[in-house]
Amino acid sequence: MSAFEKPQIITHIQKGLNYTVFDCKWVPCSAKFVTMGNFARGTGVIQLYEIQQGDLKLLREIEKAKPIKCGTFGATSLQQRYLATGDFAGNLHIWNLEAPEIPVYSVQGHKEIINTIDGVGGLGIGEGAPEIVTGSRDGSAYNQEERVVCAGYDNGDIKLFDLRNMSLRWEANIKNGVCSLEFDRKDISMNKLVATSLEGKFHVFDMRTQHPTKGFASVSEKAHKSTVWQVRHLPQSRELFLTAGGAGSLHLWKYEYPIQRSKKDSEGVEMGVAGSVSLLQNVTLSTQPISSLDWSPDKRGLCICSSFDQMVRVLIVTKLNKI
Repeated sequence: MSAFEKPQIITHIQKGLNYTVFDCKWVPCSAKFVTMGNFARGTGVIQLYEIQQGDLKLLREIEKAKPIKCGTFGATSLQQRYLATGDFAGNLHIWNLEAPEIPVYSVQGHKEIINTIDGVGGLGIGEGAPEIVTGSRDGSAYNQEERVVCAGYDNGDIKLFDLRNMSLRWEANIKNGVCSLEFDRKDISMNKLVATSLEGKFHVFDMRTQHPTKGFASVSEKAHKSTVWQVRHLPQSRELFLTAGGAGSLHLWKYEYPIQRSKKDSEGVEMGVAGSVSLLQNVTLSTQPISSLDWSPDKRGLCICSSFDQMVRVLIVTKLNKI
């Protein structure tokens, strides 16, 4: 692929904020997004922005008692578009952004900070009842089709829990602390899982074929010179994904499937075959770590990210339809 054919990662809008941003999420079916974090005085904040004529307009600022670490729209309907958040005190809250004074729902899910939150069953994606999963001191990913939760741990463990049988279905260790996990799609049978780690590597697991002893086939790649904090798959093309690094860089990758995704071992048992990954583009946006990353579910190539230099950026990734 020549330099002219490669996708480009372009900063469309950037805005400095007066607080530490931990997470940002697009509001479904809109040109709006939310940012979440904490003020220096120790309180939490949610801000709602809208892209208007090439700039960001602040529509609403909501201050709360505890710093807010993460949020998701994944378990809400398109009509309600409620935001679920996890805070530093272990509380799960669900907010109506039109009337955010009191949460629609509230529960203390953990005794410590909720580091990660995910949801399924909303937004017209997949089937089944809306469900939310939270993780404290770990990472999580969710697959609705088979009702599994995948959790990552600071010792490098990855564990796949079957919610139907309330059992551990699979586990592996990637030798360094897990920072982020994501299934490529939530609305189909398990396909691929990407795990990122502290020492700059990520691992792609082919989740279609589980061998009784060897588990799932995987390929790993040294992605960044520092911690890989985030991974996010492009909603419109799940073979493309972004990783975000501790040195303020974004890398765009493409996963290539092998000719055959499974083969038989010496005893005739089916086992998976991993594909390969290639780097399409990379860019350095900040001198500080990128704390969160979210693709627009509605507009291909539109992305937001936040970083610890108290900036939020709207990015456009070009030429994705030509890959």
